[in-house]
Parts: sequence; structure tokens; C-alpha cells
Amino acid sequence: MEATIQKQYVEFGVDNEHYAIPISDVHEIIRMQEITEVPNGRHYVKGIINLRGKIVPVLSLRVLLDMKEAAETKHTRILVVHHQEEAIGVIVDNVNKVTTFSDIQPPPENVSGISGSLFTGIGISSSALVGILKLDEILLRV
Repeated sequence: MEATIQKQYVEFGVDNEHYAIPISDVHEIIRMQEITEVPNGRHYVKGIINLRGKIVPVLSLRVLLDMKEAAETKHTRILVVHHQEEAIGVIVDNVNKVTTFSDIQPPPENVSGISGSLFTGIGISSSALVGILKLDEILLRV
């Protein structure tokens, strides 16, 4: 009997939207911490943090997805992800869970005003439709 291995995703929220990225792209999830601003940085770069002796740039996913900034809450997290051999922190409003999707549909042309090219698909879960982000595509906009 062959077992089907389903890919796992980290599901998180930004604004009122649900998104996910493959768990293999996530190095760790940390609480919000003090971010040192970088002078003359791009508007989506919030600054840098020191993560156990390694300097990690931190970006706002809200800004990268053309959403309005919001105040951080006790649920705000930084997803430390791998991108081109580098660790990058991505601020999200909350992290919901690690999940698998029983069904993933191709993305439409436009999802909540965001280009469908930024998604690998739409995952169907018991609680919501979840946009599965192409992290490399989003971070290449950087």
C-alpha cells in the first residue's frame, strides 16, 4: 500500500486574508522584536534584526502586497524564510497553523487585487480559502 505524502504549509494571516507558504521555506517563526531601521531603505524594508548573531533584513508583507500598514499586535510574527541562500524576515499579522490541503486549485488572474502570478494556487481548508504564495516571486519584487 502506497502512502500519499502531502506537502505541509505554514498558514498565516495578513489583514483579513489567509495565506500560506511551504513549510520547507520557513526557517523559524519568531515573536515581533525591536527592529533597527536602515537609513534610506526601501519603504517595505522595516530594518534589520540580530538573530543569534546573524543580521537578518525584515520586510513588511503588507507593503509588498500593496496593503495599508497596521499597528503590530501581540499576534504579529516574523517568518524567517530562506531566499537565495539568505535569511529574510517577513512580518505577518498572525500565524495560524501548519496545515496540508486536500485540494489546491490554480490561482485566478487576480486575488483580492493582487496579481494571480504571486500565487502557486488556492488551498481549500475547512475554515477558508488560502492563497499559497510564491515566496520567490514576491521577494524578487524587492
